[in-house]
Amino acid sequence: MFENLESNIRYGREDASEEDIRKAADISQSMDFINMDENGFKTEIAQGGMNLSGGQRQRISIARTLAKRPDIYIFDDSFSALDFKTDAALRKALKEETRNSTVMIIGQRISTVMNADQIVVIHKGRVAGIGRHKTLMKDCEVYKELALSQLSMEELQ
Repeated sequence: MFENLESNIRYGREDASEEDIRKAADISQSMDFINMDENGFKTEIAQGGMNLSGGQRQRISIARTLAKRPDIYIFDDSFSALDFKTDAALRKALKEETRNSTVMIIGQRISTVMNADQIVVIHKGRVAGIGRHKTLMKDCEVYKELALSQLSMEELQ
C-alpha cells in the first residue's frame, strides 16, 4: 500500500509539502529512527509495517494524522507502545501544534491523560467520573486507584 515512510505520512494529504512531512515527523518524534536509516524518508515499509516496531508504527501514524491537519484529532490508544520519555515529548510538541484544534485522547496510561482539560473515566461500561486530574484524584476512587497503580503520589501531584 505504502512504498516508503514519506508516502505513508503523505497518505492523508497528497499535496503535503516536504516541510509539512518533516514537521509532522518531528512532532511525532519519528525523526530519530528515520535518520538512523541511510534512506531516511525513502526507507521502504514492509507489508503491515512489519519492519517497524510498535512504537515506530504509532509515531508514523501520528505523523500521518498531523500532516493531514484536521480540525479534530482522535488518538485512540495511540501512545501505548511509546516509552514514557517519547510519550512526554510527543504530547508536549502535539499540544503546541494542536492548540487551535479539538483533541481527544483515549488511553489507559494516566501520564498520557493527566494534563487533559477534561478526563472522562469509564469503568465497566459506565462513566465513573468526569473532571480534571486533581479533582478526579479526590473524588473518583476508580481513577485514583488506577493512577496510584501506575505512578507514585509524587508523580501524580
